Amino acid sequence: MKLTVDGRPAYAYTGGKDWRPAPPCVVFVHGALHDHTVWTLLARWYAHHGYAVLAVDLPGHGRSAGPPLAAVEALADWLLALLDAAGVARAFLVGHSMGSLVALEAAARAPERAAGLALVATAWPMKVGAALLETAHADPARAIAQVNALSHSTLAAKPSYPGPGAWLHGANRALMQRMQDGADGKLFELDFGACDAYANGLAAAARVRCPAWLVLGTRDLMTPPRAAQALAAALRAEVRHIDAGHALMQEAPDAVLAALRRALPA
Repeated sequence: MKLTVDGRPAYAYTGGKDWRPAPPCVVFVHGALHDHTVWTLLARWYAHHGYAVLAVDLPGHGRSAGPPLAAVEALADWLLALLDAAGVARAFLVGHSMGSLVALEAAARAPERAAGLALVATAWPMKVGAALLETAHADPARAIAQVNALSHSTLAAKPSYPGPGAWLHGANRALMQRMQDGADGKLFELDFGACDAYANGLAAAARVRCPAWLVLGTRDLMTPPRAAQALAAALRAEVRHIDAGHALMQEAPDAVLAALRRALPA
């Protein structure tokens, strides 16, 4: 579905169903160098089980026009503006990695609009090493390869998304490279820099008023479960652990869906 947000074209995938803004609504927010396609399975399941679904492309990602936004706070404001454009008063917010910070900040800025908050592969602080950011500036393809290797806990997750035998590493690298190329080669620095700079995690959590859930990968090297402990405590969140790495939705799609169904039942 095409929308206009802050005067620019924006895109949200509705899970294969015609859009209707009636509740319940669930909004999926992707992570760094990704787009709405990482949520396809989950978006389709919820769209076909009674939910209105918006799996967004953040500015400068996928089908949403740029420029990309360089701060989590700005992305949260954009997300709330997208809800306005779609006619959504209140929604469940689900975010992965960088998207989890955006969902958290949006829920804090407009507590009355968040019916629930599910943070997948999250951490706070979500620090990024200076060496990786330097590599991203000098050799983005190398930085993408490094993150891609760290995001997956296995070479061949089975079953995986979109199906058994899919080459998760190759597909994820291609997606990240496509996002990077579509933003004039600067998106890695902007996205990972936004994660590194976000300092509002615990203050935001204190303003959240809705139930919260964390879905964490036990073998996640990017945002290890221990790095989410303070955030989980501040949110009084229910925590679910899945035997997978950072790329949870691709490595363990059924387990992620099962975890979210506990939080957002059909």
